[in-house]
Amino acid sequence: MQATFRIWRSKAGEAGRFADYPTEVSEGMVVLDAVHQIQADQAPDLACRWNCKAGKCGSCSAEVNGRPKLMCMTRLNTLDLAQPVTIEPMRAFPNIRDLVTDVSWNFQVKTGIRKFRPRAADAADGTWRMSQRDADRVQEFRKCIECFLCQDVCHVLRDHDKHEAFIGPRFFAYTAALEMHPLDADDRLGDLKEHHGIGYCNITKCCTKVCPEHIHITDNAIIPLKERVVDRFYDPVTRLLRMFR
Repeated sequence: MQATFRIWRSKAGEAGRFADYPTEVSEGMVVLDAVHQIQADQAPDLACRWNCKAGKCGSCSAEVNGRPKLMCMTRLNTLDLAQPVTIEPMRAFPNIRDLVTDVSWNFQVKTGIRKFRPRAADAADGTWRMSQRDADRVQEFRKCIECFLCQDVCHVLRDHDKHEAFIGPRFFAYTAALEMHPLDADDRLGDLKEHHGIGYCNITKCCTKVCPEHIHITDNAIIPLKERVVDRFYDPVTRLLRMFR
């Protein structure tokens, strides 16, 4: 069976364009297989990132038919091959070449988040005690593979370019993993309010919808963090008590 793949081609400093590549496809192929076949047969200079081809490294993030996806986890039998399959780079980050984007901003953001600071040991042998329920609560966030699809689909970054004032859903989940950790003693609520821009998020859940690890980013990370910020800084009773203290 033959399918057409409409792939974004670009070089640094030049205007990009889509190019069509008719390609033979077979049962069981994923989008990344088709891209590799096009590289081998038609476009050896086509640039794309990939590593594990198992949905665990997050390298092959792109937009397939306008939706942020991992190319290695997007099976061709889930797409309408009667129409050209559009493949383009993530739009929320600067394009380097073809399907490759510059995601270095994300790693810079990560360095600005307060790191884990363990509380004092609470047992005579110098160890800690915590409930399994509390440990399980943060385990979900550790499944993140940093594909940055949630960052790409977030309208605050994608459409409003708030990169200087908003850390994005990936790093709200990262912050939640620290802030909700039963052994952590640091306080990140002031940073979330003043520097990380949690107030910009309007909880549309678009980040949750594209997460390949099915992390409930909005419900389990962002909303609880928002509630903590509101309780600390906007609740009138809390503010009144703080005045008297």
